[in-house]
Amino acid sequence: EVQLVESGGGMVQPGGSLRLSCAASGFTFSSYDMSWVRQAPGKEREGSSCIKFSDDTTYYADSVKGRFTISGDHAKKEVYLQMNDLKPEDTAVYYCASEPGLIGTVQAMCVKPIVHSWGQGTQVTVAS
Repeated sequence: EVQLVESGGGMVQPGGSLRLSCAASGFTFSSYDMSWVRQAPGKEREGSSCIKFSDDTTYYADSVKGRFTISGDHAKKEVYLQMNDLKPEDTAVYYCASEPGLIGTVQAMCVKPIVHSWGQGTQVTVAS
């Protein structure tokens, strides 16, 4: 059974940090690239951070660039999202997603994702 399980969400004050983790199982992790997609209340899902393992490239939405860092550990079959200097507008449900390792840029996989599997999501709330 394909599974993506997120953890690490919670409530934090503006300027704070959180680290999200996503544990993958049930598929060949090395054949897929990974994304963190977020959905704020009343808004569409947004590919915030993506990593293409084949060429070790990353992409960040302008709204999170310089504050978020995506990374992965193939041995553990996990992907992470380090979020620093969090802002109230970062409040959202954060989903881990796997995408087939296709030819193309990491920007393309983030902006127009072709999702193989979704995690259940983890809530991040930034408030004072």
